[in-house]
Amino acid sequence: MMSTDKQLRRPIWLSEDGLCVEVIDQRLLPHDMTILDLRSVDDTVMAIREMVVRGAPLIGVTAAYGMYLAAVDSKETGGDPEYWQTCAARLMAARPTAVNLAWAVERMAAEISAAHGYAARVAAAKATAAAIAEEEVENCRRIGENGLPLIEAIRRTKKSGPVNILTHCNAGWLACVEYGTATAPIYIARARGLDIHVWVDETRPLNQGARLTAWELAQAQVPHTLITDNAGGHLMQRGKVDIVIVGTDRTSAGGDVANKIGTYLKALAARDNNIPFYVALPSSTFDWNTRDGLREIPIEERGADEVRFIRGHDGKSATRVRICPQGCPAANPAFDVTPARLVTGLITERGVCGASADEIKKLFPEKF
Repeated sequence: MMSTDKQLRRPIWLSEDGLCVEVIDQRLLPHDMTILDLRSVDDTVMAIREMVVRGAPLIGVTAAYGMYLAAVDSKETGGDPEYWQTCAARLMAARPTAVNLAWAVERMAAEISAAHGYAARVAAAKATAAAIAEEEVENCRRIGENGLPLIEAIRRTKKSGPVNILTHCNAGWLACVEYGTATAPIYIARARGLDIHVWVDETRPLNQGARLTAWELAQAQVPHTLITDNAGGHLMQRGKVDIVIVGTDRTSAGGDVANKIGTYLKALAARDNNIPFYVALPSSTFDWNTRDGLREIPIEERGADEVRFIRGHDGKSATRVRICPQGCPAANPAFDVTPARLVTGLITERGVCGASADEIKKLFPEKF
């Protein structure tokens, strides 16, 4: 592990010697920039489970590189099917909600199993993991291009002031590889010179909005304002939100959206105030086998201490403090499901569609 002041634009990369995967430890941002070396499946499982890395696309890419590390370690065990089954199962169990995780691991396993001999396995794993990463970059770029017209349309009809965009959690390049999902249209709009402003939900309990999205937007010089999670509805009532764009960790084939806890409440407030609510996602985040997201998408329950404690900076160093009475019971569902009926549209790499099986099928007919 090492700390660095190096300017980074990706949260994951392969080391020069190819023996480890390097990732930004997102638990420590924005106060400390620390790079963590992943050298084994054990390290990769820990990084995913403990949210060193997070965000559905990045979890998938990290798991892909975890399978690559398994291939590097397979000189003695590569011919044993149980070895690969165990590695894949452990990676897929690291976090249950993000569908990209299983998708990436299954793709890696298929490519590795088709290779014969140690060198071929390592080469196939390396090439496939790199391809998954680059595909996610391109998907996010296209999401940005496809979401841009939504912002441009508001800009044309709005008489004055910036286009105010509200987002929840972190769906930027830290959660993906580049561009992000929800932030991709924001970055492209900014690059095209549009007058925009982003309301950044703090996103309790881990404050991914306050710690990560605000940090990203500041680096990109995008005007933004941090708000408490419960301020969004008030701002919508006052006409200070023009559009909501969020990401997702798993979206059903029928358009139900599992995203960071609190997303559902934003969708309800947006519907009550006639504000468009869009979800940005690559096709790898669709769960094509799930039709009813409310009943079928598993919701991860994380440890209570994430609610009881908060990490911040006291002006001298980063510190962790308890915010409730000692021993206070706490529940920590990490995600909620927003029903398709509350989603105005889905922004994908193939275009924008309605949140319904029929509309999604028009963009992805081969999946139905």
